Amino acid sequence: MPVKEFKTIITDKSVLIGPDSEQDNIIFALESSCDETAAAIVKNGREVLANVVASQIKTHIEFGGVVPEVAAREHLEAINLVISQAFEQANIKGEEITAFAATVGPGLVGSLLVGLNAGKSLALAYDKPFIGVNHLNAHVCANYLNTDLKPPFVALLISGGHTQIIEVKSYSEQTIIGETIDDAIGEAYDKVARLIGLPYPGGVNLDKLAQTGNPFAFKLPEAKLKNEYDFSFSGLKTASLQLIQKLKKEYTELPKADIAASFQENVTSTLFKKTKKAADNINAKTIALAGGVAANSEIRRKFFELQNQGFKIYAPEIKYCTDNAAMIASSAYFLANTTDSISVEVFSRMH
Repeated sequence: MPVKEFKTIITDKSVLIGPDSEQDNIIFALESSCDETAAAIVKNGREVLANVVASQIKTHIEFGGVVPEVAAREHLEAINLVISQAFEQANIKGEEITAFAATVGPGLVGSLLVGLNAGKSLALAYDKPFIGVNHLNAHVCANYLNTDLKPPFVALLISGGHTQIIEVKSYSEQTIIGETIDDAIGEAYDKVARLIGLPYPGGVNLDKLAQTGNPFAFKLPEAKLKNEYDFSFSGLKTASLQLIQKLKKEYTELPKADIAASFQENVTSTLFKKTKKAADNINAKTIALAGGVAANSEIRRKFFELQNQGFKIYAPEIKYCTDNAAMIASSAYFLANTTDSISVEVFSRMH
């Protein structure tokens, strides 16, 4: 198990953080990578003492998606409030915090800067270490919250911007073994949702509609790729568009529920098959779901059925699937792809 020595910002004192630190680590984290302003306080990477999220969904509904400039402005308005609410919820003072953490990327640069600068300011104010966290690794770490999950395991990270199969060898070592070569799964959901006239957020609304449709009404293609663990959703998106155009000519009313269900059956089956194959090939009996799309009802149903075959399946509580700061705090504690420099800068995409 890892442990790492961090330094306080002003007095340069050593602070040990991680499962082997032999003392309680209480981490205060901020997350502002997209359209949620979040603050959380987590003890030893698993026990959530406070979790506050200010969502911007209502603001972005009228635009049909996230507008970066609007998101950054809303983060600025919400950041001080979520910080004070987190301290209040946990009934903890700044002096009792072991370290402060914030997301450094990937995400919207203007939005990321709000959380990062607030986190650095708190670390300076209380003379504590500052830890910069990779947003994607944090999604995987959401599975440690309120559970006993330990590596090794295979993780399926599915979100608006990413689709990856990750081999988690230890708390601090994660290797991507498969990923999308074009659209992320969340993007595909949102685009198809728009094509059939569903409001933002498209993925959530498509999932709800799909539950009332026939998943085998329409056959949609699955991409064949060199790496058996990689994904491609651009062809599926095009096929969905062509199907919808064809059906508009044939029907007076578009069979939206059947289209949604057929699309969902295609993508969830692909995710399931490839992740199961990866787990089988590396002899992993534990699979963890991560990211916003891990809240999808059909994905959860398919994977949790594997428990009948001797697999252990983990998925975060729905509130920890979407962007939140509790997963950032957990990632900072378990040292998953972190940076311990006050001079760390934000980045918008994976390098």
